[in-house]
Amino acid sequence: MTGPVLYGIPNCDTVKRALAWLEDRGIEHRFHDFKKGGVPADRMDYWIAALGWEALLNRQGTTWRKLDDAVKAGVTDAASARAAMTAHVSLIRRPVVEWPSGEITVGFTHDSFKQHTREALM
Repeated sequence: MTGPVLYGIPNCDTVKRALAWLEDRGIEHRFHDFKKGGVPADRMDYWIAALGWEALLNRQGTTWRKLDDAVKAGVTDAASARAAMTAHVSLIRRPVVEWPSGEITVGFTHDSFKQHTREALM
């Protein structure tokens, strides 16, 4: 892999900002659309192992708020969070970024992307 791989949903504002940031700087990258390509099971397991399920689960968004209270109460560990995020891909915080260094980040900030792309150029 020469550039980062971004996983997310194309109509997500944060994903749009992250993609625009990379494109504006001419940084090679690949985008994986959760809605079209689903969530790769092996990647989900890898992200949970690397970051913890709490870092991936978006409890602030509309999708979480619309879930039945019993479903929300049932998300108590990695297995239940994985099942919920697989069933409702919008529950995954985004973008999830796999950097060429092997590091994984969630979300977008200018500083984080600057740091990771600077490392890739070294």
